[in-house]
This record gives sequence, structure tokens and C-alpha cells, in this order.
Amino acid sequence: MVDASYKPYGLEPVETASRDEIAALQTQRLAWSLRHAYDNVEAYRKKFDAAGVTPSDFKHLEDIAKFPFTTKADLRENYPFGMFAVPQDRIVRIHASSGTTGKPTVVGYTQTDIDNWSHLMARSIRASGGRPGMKVHVAYGYGLFTGGLGAHYGAERLGCAVIPVSGGMTERQVQLICDFKPDIIMVTPSYMLAILDEFKAKGIDARETSLSIGIFGAEPWTNQMRTEIEDAFAMDAVDIYGLSEVMGPGVANECVETKDGLHIWEDHFYPEVIDPETGKVLPDGEKGELVFTSLTKEAFPVIRYRTRDLTRLLPGTARTHRRMEKVTGRSDDMMIIRGVNVFPTQIEELLLRCEGLSPHYLIELMREDRLDVATVFVEARPELHGAAARDAEAAALAAHIRNNVGIGVKVIVGDPGSVERSVGKARRVIDKRPKQ
Repeated sequence: MVDASYKPYGLEPVETASRDEIAALQTQRLAWSLRHAYDNVEAYRKKFDAAGVTPSDFKHLEDIAKFPFTTKADLRENYPFGMFAVPQDRIVRIHASSGTTGKPTVVGYTQTDIDNWSHLMARSIRASGGRPGMKVHVAYGYGLFTGGLGAHYGAERLGCAVIPVSGGMTERQVQLICDFKPDIIMVTPSYMLAILDEFKAKGIDARETSLSIGIFGAEPWTNQMRTEIEDAFAMDAVDIYGLSEVMGPGVANECVETKDGLHIWEDHFYPEVIDPETGKVLPDGEKGELVFTSLTKEAFPVIRYRTRDLTRLLPGTARTHRRMEKVTGRSDDMMIIRGVNVFPTQIEELLLRCEGLSPHYLIELMREDRLDVATVFVEARPELHGAAARDAEAAALAAHIRNNVGIGVKVIVGDPGSVERSVGKARRVIDKRPKQ
């Protein structure tokens, strides 16, 4: 199912296809994907039968709402290979999540799946401003995590030279950026800030490097952080979205010319947004939980997979494919503090208003005398001197949080480097409250 019309030098016809053309292609491919999952994955067959639906009940796009959701629990219950839809001798690659909260979720790929993934990553890098002949510094982790190899294959497919650095060894990252002069860096936004810290520690002006494009994903990040990175590196910072269960990075990507949300590659993925409490499908424009159905995956089809990511669907702009608004949080990352729903990105957005504080932070939740207590650990910027200045910045951030989020927090401003850095996905919250 690889699109033979792919050309690295220009837009593919499907990127500017009419909505009617996209809907017709999705209808055709959805019918195939539902039948493929039902016929070849016992878990899907049981779920469909229990819900009283079969692939033949799908006639129009809106009929997808008749089918049951898939969750991470379903994938874990069928660990490791129970959700695969092809024989083992057709599997050419296996990836898995970290499994930090349970069994890892395991995904497989046929050669066609790898080709499609590489194609969509190439499309994503091009949408970010990448072009053949550029050098790409890949600082996503390699291995079972999909980020490193997904970026690697996509950059090669576009015709770029790949520098496969992987994560960690921050001093070496800076050295290679200075020596190899890449045009593009692909990395988590939180680790990009750690790389920025290393540039500052070495007295190197990050704005003078060769980097002109940053493609950042694997964790929610705010437009305020985009501004921070773009100003520090004199680059375009572009958002990429994906998750291993659906494919990996490259499910959706911002276009550098607009930076107004991520265009979902709707020729390969059908998106829905649902009310996370009721499961009701919401109209475009309303915020809820993002759900994906794969349209072309052979080894590991996913039917109405609940991502837990919170966003809304919007009309296309730079491409005719619909956009998803920047993910601002996950339904399972939400903190409830004294009855108030709080997302880490809300704290991040307010932190970045404080000029004397760096963007590194950690939120610790405790319970004292049956009441929730939140402490936000942040860092002073190197140019912020004196206890009085730190106290003023702490008070300012606490006031921002109280006035905008509606909770009281304690803010502790530490020395530069006092907040733990991540080389992958950032850990933002430590919840030490007793379990109910």
C-alpha cells in the first residue's frame, strides 16, 4: 500500500486532495482494515462479536462509531504477540513501549509497514522544512523506542544524511552539532533544553550553530517552549506526533509555513475525538480524547485506539488533511489537586512567563493533614543572583498559578542544574500521595 506517487522534492497529490477524495480513500481503506483485524486477530473478533458488529456493518465513515474501542489494557492482555495480524515470518521489526506502568505494549511491522512509516516520516520532515541533502542529527533514543529508528528511516527516505547520535551524552551532542554542522535536529523538547544548557555551559552561542530546524515530539510541549527554543537557537521549532501503538512518530506533523497545529496524515490514519468520560464522538472543533484507527497497517492494525491525548480536530490549512491542535496533556496525566484538574503543561506555560526562571521543573504532590500539597521545583537562570531575587520569582510563579489555575502551590527555586534532566520523555510529576 505504499503510495508510488511519493516524490521527495514536492508535495504528494494526496496532501492537497479534496475532502471528498480523502473521505473516499478513507472509506475504502477503513473497510479493509476492519476486515483484516476481524479475520486475523482473535482479540478483535471477540470484541466485535461482543459488541454485535461485523466489518460488513461498515458502509460510511460515521459507521466507525459502531465499533468498540481498543485500549492499552487490550494490548497488555495479549502480550506479547496476540494482536499481530500476520504470521511471524512476515514480521521484520518489533518495537515496544517502556512498560514502566505494567507490561510493555509490543508492536510489529511487515516490510510494507516499514516502507509506509518511512514514507510518512519523510513527508513529516519535508513538511517541517527538511529537504534532500540536509544533515539530520537524530537525538531520539534508538532501540525498542520508536523515535530513533522512525526518524532515521524517514530522513534517509527523504534523501538526507543521518547522524544517528541517539540520546544521552549531552556534551558529545553539542560537540557533534558544532563539528558536523547538521541542518535539522530531532529530539524531545525537554532534552533540547538540556542541550541548550550545555551550549551555555561551554560559552557557545546556540544561535550561531548550523541548526535551522528542530522537529520535537514524544511529549506535550507548549507554544511558550517553542518560543524559548526558537529564540535560543534561531531555528524553526516544529511539532511531530505519533505513538508506537499507532505507528511511531509521523502520524501527524506541523507544517513549517503555518505552525498552526499538526496535519494528520489521513490517508493512513482515521482520527476521532471523543468525550473521555462517555466515549461519545465529538464534532470537529471540540476538545476531547484523540482516537485513531489505522487504515493501512498489516502487522498490527489498531481499531479506535484510545490515545489518552487531549486535543481537538480542525480544518486543514497548509494541507487539506485535518489538523489536530497541539496536545496539551493526557487524560491519564491530569492531576486532581484539591478538586481542581491540573495538567503539567499549564504549569510550564506559566513558568515560562517568569524571566528569571529556567524552563526545567518538577511537580511533587504530597498529602498533609488530609489535604493535597503541591510543590513546584524550578531553577534560577544563571543571571538571577541573590536570595531576594529568587524569592521574588518564586512568589511571582506561585501567584501566576493561583490566579490562572486556581490552586495554591509552594515554589522552590534551586540552583541552575538542580532539576533532574531527562534524555527521553521528561518526568514532570512525582505523586507521593497515599493511594486510595
